[in-house]
This record gives sequence, structure tokens and C-alpha cells, in this order.
Amino acid sequence: MAIQVIFSDIDGTLITTHHQLTERTIHAVHACAKQNIPFILVSARMPSGILPLQQRLGLAGPMICYSGALIVDSVQLDGEPLQATTLAPQAAKTVWQQVDAHFPSVSFSAYSFDRWLVPEPADPWVLQEQAIAATPMHRFDFLENPLRKWPPLHKILCMGAPEEIDALEQRLTDASLDAIFYKSKSTYLEITSKQVSKASAMQHIIDFYHVAREQTLAFGDNYNDVPMLRYAGVGVAMANAPMQVKGSADYITLSNDQDGIAAALERFSVLPAAY
Repeated sequence: MAIQVIFSDIDGTLITTHHQLTERTIHAVHACAKQNIPFILVSARMPSGILPLQQRLGLAGPMICYSGALIVDSVQLDGEPLQATTLAPQAAKTVWQQVDAHFPSVSFSAYSFDRWLVPEPADPWVLQEQAIAATPMHRFDFLENPLRKWPPLHKILCMGAPEEIDALEQRLTDASLDAIFYKSKSTYLEITSKQVSKASAMQHIIDFYHVAREQTLAFGDNYNDVPMLRYAGVGVAMANAPMQVKGSADYITLSNDQDGIAAALERFSVLPAAY
């Protein structure tokens, strides 16, 4: 069955280790567009963290943000979201209280639509993330503001030393938190609603384009990509992915530093021989 929609993670998949798009990847995505095959970016990033890549690739259409918690139209970021799922307010407060009380050196921040809310803008972890994602921050005091004044939150990001992130993850597990959480890397713990997954966001896009699930192809490299790889008609893991992620895929392509996306699109004949 011919591939009709392509989904791709960004960090560790679409872009290189040095956070760059290669010319071969750009050329491959352009070739998909010429065949009217939507190429959907799927990321834990906020909308404005995805948009520059969307524009560089010449894409127009939906973007899946916060690992599926928010789907927006890249042409109308300020418009009504195509899909939005927020954390239960009490779950968000519980995470804040656990970090504040037991992990003072862990950085807590949260995302609401296209706003990144940070209690301390000078935090080294915040500055590091801003340098990577190139997104603006907005100061918000989670301690001083009562819960009723907190905006709806699509994602919480906790950053810290690996051993502290491990300990925080265990504490949230013990607390039976009404949310899902995963490490996007050893120093990052990301928290969203239990209703959120890249796979559920994929289904929304599949319905949007009126295609069959079997006509989709997805690329990923990390644990939060596993539901997407399993749900797609063809799931492709990058060579730089952990073994568990590779085991969830139908095919393993070259790494993100070796133009793995272009190589797989050629392998599955999504792209013409001379594109």
C-alpha cells in the first residue's frame, strides 16, 4: 500500500546531533511535498520551537507539539488548536510541590499553548534549553500564584542531574500521579496528561487527511516515539535509537547524522529514483 502521510520526530531523528537540517534531508522532504505526501513534524517541543524547521522545510499544515498534547495549524498558530489536551490541575500542582520540597536543584518549567513558563529565567538549565530550542520564556511564579490562576498546562519539563531525575521519576511513580512521564534524555523528565501520546495525535492527523493507518510511515529515535512507531503502517527507527526503540520498529535506517530519513524514504520507494 502506498505511503500517503509521513510522521517524523525532530530531535535525534530529523535533525543532526548538532541540531542541524542536512541538505539531503531538506531535499527529501521537498520531494515528498512534490508528490502531495504530507510530512508531519511530531515533537515534544512547543509550536514556536517547531515552526522554524517547518518553514525551512517549506511545510504548511499541522504540527504535533508536546508529544501529542497540542496539534496546531502552522499557518495559523494563534488560531484555534486542532487538538488540545492539558494536564489535570492537581497533577501539575503535585509535580511542582514534589520538586519544590525534595529536589531544589531540579529545574521546573511548564508549557501553555505557545508559552514557556519558567519561575527563574536565569536558571542554567533553562538557559541551556533556550539555546537549543531557540524559544522565548515567560516568567511565572508557581509558588506565589494559587492553582486557580495557573494557565492550562500541556506539558511540564523537569531538568536536572541524571540521578536526581531518576529519583524524581521514582517519587512521582510512588505518588500514583495522574499523568504520564518519561525521560526524553537522562537529564529531562517530561510530564503530560495520561490521554496524550504521539499515536493518538497520529490518528487525529490520519482522520484529517482521510487516509488509512496502513498508509502511514513514522520515524523516531526515543522511548516516547515507540507508540508512534508501533501505530504507523511502517515504523522506522534511527540507528542511534536505543535497542528497545529499535525493537518496536519495522525497519532500522541510518542514524540522524547519516541522513537516515532520506535513506529510508528511498528504501521504501516513497521517493522517485531521481528526485
